[in-house]
Amino acid sequence: MAFISLVIAALHQQRGGAVAGGGLTGGDAIGVIHINGLIMAGNSTGGLFGAVAGSDTVMEQLRRAADDPHIKAVVIRMNTPGGTSAASQEITLEIERLREAGKKVVASLGDVSASGGYWIASHCDKIVANPGTITGSIGVIMETTNMRSLYDKIGIDPKVFKSGPHKDMGSPARDIDPEEQAIFQEMVDDIYRQFVNTVSNGRGMDREQVARLADGRIFTGSQAVENGLVDELGNFYDAVGVAAQLAGLEDSARVIDLTPVIPWWETLSNVRLGIVGLEMYPAAWLVYKPMLE
Repeated sequence: MAFISLVIAALHQQRGGAVAGGGLTGGDAIGVIHINGLIMAGNSTGGLFGAVAGSDTVMEQLRRAADDPHIKAVVIRMNTPGGTSAASQEITLEIERLREAGKKVVASLGDVSASGGYWIASHCDKIVANPGTITGSIGVIMETTNMRSLYDKIGIDPKVFKSGPHKDMGSPARDIDPEEQAIFQEMVDDIYRQFVNTVSNGRGMDREQVARLADGRIFTGSQAVENGLVDELGNFYDAVGVAAQLAGLEDSARVIDLTPVIPWWETLSNVRLGIVGLEMYPAAWLVYKPMLE
């Protein structure tokens, strides 16, 4: 599902305005952190084949905001279909620490902020979404494909040497046996429970109420407000206003983009042409994603 975006820079916005150890000049400010693309561990990348919101990069920005005394609030601008469980958890933990440091945090949801993206947003002080934002998708999915028939047709005959019966779980060269099916399902159920608990704790909602909404369905921003998953409707600038109000700042408070400047040659060198066999097999990759295709 493709989206055409118009990116508008915030007025009076400075890229990389906060200086580590030196703080900002010119008074208090609101920091902006972007989460664009698939959420994964590692560094953020962008380019011709899609963006990746790396948890290492986002965590560094959150810590930078926590350490700078001039940044009183942070707006997390999100356009993401979700991502891996661990990366979403890493970012959420740093948001909790940022709030413990006394900073207010507001999530601004753009085109899509679903699944792992909503996991992160649920632990912000407030969530602001557009009426047509796609969000929710509270659930977990794990996928693998049995390609044995295709291998037979083209003459591929894999040989596996393993230390235990389940070491090649999820291999595309064979089917999954009932015991492995149960193991995978237990993993999915465990992460699902963590997801529901996270939303319940972050939003202050009853766990049963969250569970009724956590069947993987997606919501529009308007529907999410009706169901208590989003606080109010509005765009990025409205989210900045909410952050200013929470932090006791003037509406004219400076907005500082904390996104690191990445040279074009570094962007090209980090372009990901595809994700092949995370660990050994794709089934080992727990992914949160809304079913938009």
